[in-house]
Amino acid sequence: MSEINTQTSEKVEFYLKDDHHPENSTNLGFWLYLMSDCLIFAVLFATYAVVGRNYAAGPSPADLFDLKLVAINTAMLLFSSITYGFAMLQMERGAKAETLFWLGITGLFGLAFLGLELYEFYHLIHEGATPQRSAFLSAFFTLVGTHGLHVTFGIIWLITLMVQVSKRGLIPENRRRLMCLSMFWHFLDVVWIGVFSVVYLMGVVG
Repeated sequence: MSEINTQTSEKVEFYLKDDHHPENSTNLGFWLYLMSDCLIFAVLFATYAVVGRNYAAGPSPADLFDLKLVAINTAMLLFSSITYGFAMLQMERGAKAETLFWLGITGLFGLAFLGLELYEFYHLIHEGATPQRSAFLSAFFTLVGTHGLHVTFGIIWLITLMVQVSKRGLIPENRRRLMCLSMFWHFLDVVWIGVFSVVYLMGVVG
């Protein structure tokens, strides 16, 4: 019986090791996740395209959106993508402190983006432009809010990785995780460019 227990514990330890998860399988799984996220945002963009002009005699995008504020918010997210690129360059050099520094700057830009987005939501709701007001506003809050939730998740993930890197260094597992977060973060940038172009820019100018 003791021999069976020993073999069982050895098997459990084997499956808990990071080495049991090949890098290729991790990357493949993450690409599949990103593809599912693409489908989610594709559905949200399609929904907005269908109902985005149903104002129900309420305010239109030209009445609500402040392009200057949105442009600043867009810059915050784009800057965060650049600083994350700097973090990846430092990671390749094996510079732990510099990698953590640029990851921290990335997180600050991400928080600034979320802060401005929450301010915009508060302002719209204060003006009576709630999700229940029209189909346009329902689609707007759903699309932009879903993106905001993804950014929130990305910041939590970023903080978690910063803790792991500070404790364990730039080990292969942490490098792989940073690469996955890099793909996720740049994916959010691409989605936001679509949001800015389709929702805000075309809504105000069109």
